[in-house]
Amino acid sequence: MNLNGELPDDIGKFTELQSRDLSYNEGLSGSLNPQIGNLRKLTELYLVGCSFTGPIPDTIGNLKSLVFLSLNSNNFNGPIPASIGHLTNLYWLHLTGNKLTGSLPVSNGIKPGLDMLTKANHFHLGDNQLSGDIPPGLFNSNMTLIHLRLDRNSLIDNVPSNINNLINLQLMYLHNNELFGPIPNLTGMSHLNNIDLSNNSFDQSEIIPSWFSTLQELRTIKMHNTNLGGQLPAALFRIPQLQTVDLSDNRINGTLDISSNPSSQLQLVDLGNNRIVDFTQRDQYSASIGLNLAGNTICKESNGRETFCSPPRNNTASYSTPYSNNCEPPSCDSDLVSSPDCQCSLPYTGLIVFKAPIFSSEENSTKYMISLQDSLVAFFHKESLPVASVSLKNPKRNENDYLEIKFEIFPSGEQSFNPTEISRLGHSLTSSTFLPPEVFYFIYYFKPEPYNYTIFQEISATKHKSSNAGFIVGLAVGCCVLVVLLVLAGMYTFRRKETVKRAPEHSQPFALWDPTSGSGDVPRLNGARSFTFEELQKYTNNFSEINHIGRGGYGMVYKGSLPNGQLIAIKRAQTGSSQGGIEFKNEIELLSRVHHKNVVGLVGFCFDQGEQILVYEYIVNGTLKDSLSGRSGIRLDWTRRLKIALGAAKGLQYLHDHADPPIIHRDIKSDNILLDERLVAKVADFGLSKPLSDADTTHVTTKVKGTMGYVDPEYYLTQQLTEKSDTYSFGVVMLELITAKNPIEKGQYIVRGVKEAMNKSKELYDLHEVLDPTIGLSSQLKGLERFVDLALRCVEQLGYQRPAMSEVVKELESIMELLGLNHVESSSSTLASYEGATKDYNYPYSNDSIFSYSGGCSSPKLLPK
Repeated sequence: MNLNGELPDDIGKFTELQSRDLSYNEGLSGSLNPQIGNLRKLTELYLVGCSFTGPIPDTIGNLKSLVFLSLNSNNFNGPIPASIGHLTNLYWLHLTGNKLTGSLPVSNGIKPGLDMLTKANHFHLGDNQLSGDIPPGLFNSNMTLIHLRLDRNSLIDNVPSNINNLINLQLMYLHNNELFGPIPNLTGMSHLNNIDLSNNSFDQSEIIPSWFSTLQELRTIKMHNTNLGGQLPAALFRIPQLQTVDLSDNRINGTLDISSNPSSQLQLVDLGNNRIVDFTQRDQYSASIGLNLAGNTICKESNGRETFCSPPRNNTASYSTPYSNNCEPPSCDSDLVSSPDCQCSLPYTGLIVFKAPIFSSEENSTKYMISLQDSLVAFFHKESLPVASVSLKNPKRNENDYLEIKFEIFPSGEQSFNPTEISRLGHSLTSSTFLPPEVFYFIYYFKPEPYNYTIFQEISATKHKSSNAGFIVGLAVGCCVLVVLLVLAGMYTFRRKETVKRAPEHSQPFALWDPTSGSGDVPRLNGARSFTFEELQKYTNNFSEINHIGRGGYGMVYKGSLPNGQLIAIKRAQTGSSQGGIEFKNEIELLSRVHHKNVVGLVGFCFDQGEQILVYEYIVNGTLKDSLSGRSGIRLDWTRRLKIALGAAKGLQYLHDHADPPIIHRDIKSDNILLDERLVAKVADFGLSKPLSDADTTHVTTKVKGTMGYVDPEYYLTQQLTEKSDTYSFGVVMLELITAKNPIEKGQYIVRGVKEAMNKSKELYDLHEVLDPTIGLSSQLKGLERFVDLALRCVEQLGYQRPAMSEVVKELESIMELLGLNHVESSSSTLASYEGATKDYNYPYSNDSIFSYSGGCSSPKLLPK
C-alpha cells in the first residue's frame, strides 16, 4: 500500500486486534515498536518485506495467542529473543532474510527458548548471521516440526545426534554453514523428502551414510561439497520418488551404478568433480536423466567425449502464458497491459519464488507452469477474489538456485484492482494459504511490485467524468431518441408476433427437445443455469485445441473460464449421439438437485443450435486414475489414499441415503473420481446413473451398463441394479488405491489377484508384491489389513453380503482414527475454535489440505504421509 514511516506508540492501543499484515511496504522502517507487545489477542503478525531495523523486541513474547509470526526479509539485527519461547501456540515462525546474530536460544529452567515451541511446524531461520553451535536442547521428541531451515548462517560444531527426534520432519536445510564433525545420522526421519547439507566441512569419510537408501520418501538430496566419500549404493537411485541428487564436489569414487530399476521420477544426478572411474549402462541412462560426471576420472580418461561429461546447463525452459486462441492482443495505453484473454487492464505484478521445486527437466517445465497457473486462478476464485486470469513468464533460477517466476494477476470486470482488493490479494499469498502443485513444494514467497494507485485513481476519475459528460450528452441525445422511438413503435408491432413465437425457446430452453429421439421426456431442472452456445464458444476460445482436456464416450471435454474468473469443465456431446442425449438428460436432472462437497458440481448446460453441452466446476488435479498411474505427477501416500477413499465413499453415501429420490451411480471407477486442489475426492460423471423411484425401492431392472472390471456380477446376471452394485464398484476402486493396478491387467482380475496373494497370518497380509511401491513404507501402513478386509467385503459375489455405503464410511473413519487422523468434518470445528465461528479461515496445510492435524487448532500436528 506504499506506506511510509515508523510504527508509533499508539500501535499498542489496538488491544482487540487479531490479525495484522503490513507486508511489502518498503517505506516502513525504524525499529519494531515494543508497544506491539500489548496486542495480546493477536494471532497473526505479518511484517514481510519491509525495512525494519534494530532488534526484535522482547515484548514479542507477550503475544501468547500468536499462531503465525512472519518477520522475514527485513533488516532486523541482534539475537533472536528468548521470549519467543513463550509463544506456545505458535505454528509458523519465519525470520529468514534478516541480520540476526548470536546463538539459538534454548530454555534452561529460568529463561525460555525455541525448544518450548512444541506445536510449531515451521522454523524458518535461514539467511541470517546466527553463530555458535546447534544446541542439542533445541530438539526434543515432543516437537512437531515439518520444516527446519537454518541455512546460510555461521553455525559451527557437530549436528546434534538428537536431531533424529524430529520424526515428522519433511524438509531440512542446513547448507552454507560451518558445521563439522560426522555427517549426521538421519535414519529415523522416515518422512524426510527434501534435504540440503551442502557447503559444510563434515569429517572426511570413505563410507556413504547408511541412511541414504533407507529414507524412502526422499525426493531431493543435496550434499554438494561436504567431504563425502566412498561408492554410491545402487539402492539410492531406487527410492521411488527420487527426482534430484546433487553430490558434486566430493570424493565419491568407484563405479556408478544406476542400472537396477531406478526411480521413474529421476531427473537430475549431479556428481561433478568427484573420483568416479566407471558408469554401468551408460548408454541407457545418461540420455534419459540429466547426468553430470564432469571432472571425474571417467571423463578425464575419455577426454570428455561422453555426453555426461558436460556440466549441466540451466534446466528451466522459457515460458510465457500464451494469448488465448482466436484472440488478438489489443493495443493498450502505455500504463495498461493486455491480459491472456486480450483485455487491457492494470495487473498486480511481482515475482513468485519457490525455494525447493522438485522438477528439473525442460520437458516438464512448461507442463508444470500451466498447472501452477490453473491452480492460482482456482485459488483466487475460491477466495472470492476478482481475478480474471493469471500470466506467468520468465521462469529462471537465481543465485541461490531458487525458481523465480514473474506473475501478472489481471482484474475481473474492471480495468484495475482497488486498494482493498490489492490488500486481500497480497495477504492471500503472504499468509501461504495458497497450496501450489506438489512439484513446486510448499516453500515459497512472493515479492510484489508496488501497485500504481495513480493509474487506479485516473481510471476511477475517468469513469466519474464520463458519467457527468454522459448526463449532458444524454440530455441532448434524448430528444433525438424520442423521435426514433416513435419510428420504432411502428416496427415493434410488426415484430411482436415473431418475438412471441420465439419466446418459449428462451423461457423454456428445452422447447425444441424431441422425446422421439430416444433420449426420453424433456429434462426436469432444479436451478441449473442455461448457457447459449455463443457464450460457451467465448469461454473456450471457440473450443480450441489448447483448451481440450479429455475425451469420453459422451464426447469432448474442454476447459473454460467464466467472466468472473471461475474455471469450468465443458463436456460437449458428439453430434447426433442418442447415447449422448440420454447421458445429457440424466446428468442435468440428477446433478441439478445434488449438492455435496464430494460430488462434482454442475454449473449449467447448453441446449442450443443442436448442441448438448454440460458445464461443471473445473477440478484442477484430474482423475484418481491419473494420480495412481503417475500421469498427474501427484504422489499419493497411504494417508492421502485413505482420505480419498473416505471422500468418495461419502459422496456415494450421499447419493444413496440423502438424495431425493436415491441415486445409483452405476459407473463408479477411478476415472470418475476427481481430485480438487486439496486432493478432496469428488464423484463425477452421472451419465449412466439411475434414480430409484422412492426410498423404499430396492432395485431398478435395466440393461447392464458400466465399465468392464467394475460391474457388479450379480447385476450382470440378473439385470437388477441396486445400491450394492455401487458398493461392488467402490470395492474395486479400493483395491486400485492400494495396488495402482487396472481392474483387469494382463488377463489378471484385480480382485482375484489380491485374494491369491494375501496371507492373513502375516503382517500386512503378505501383500508386499502387489502393493503400489509409492504408497509408503510397511511401518507406515497402519490399518491396511482392515482396509483390505473392507474392500473384499465390498466385492462379495452377492449383494446382501456387501456393506451399505454408510457402513463403508464408518469403517473408513474408524481406520483413520486408528492412525490418529481427524475426519474432514472435524476441520470446520477445529478452525472455528481458532478464529471464531464467524470467520472462515484456512490454515496453510489445513485439515482440508493434503496434510492433516490431530488435536485442536492450537496444537496442529502433522501426521505421517
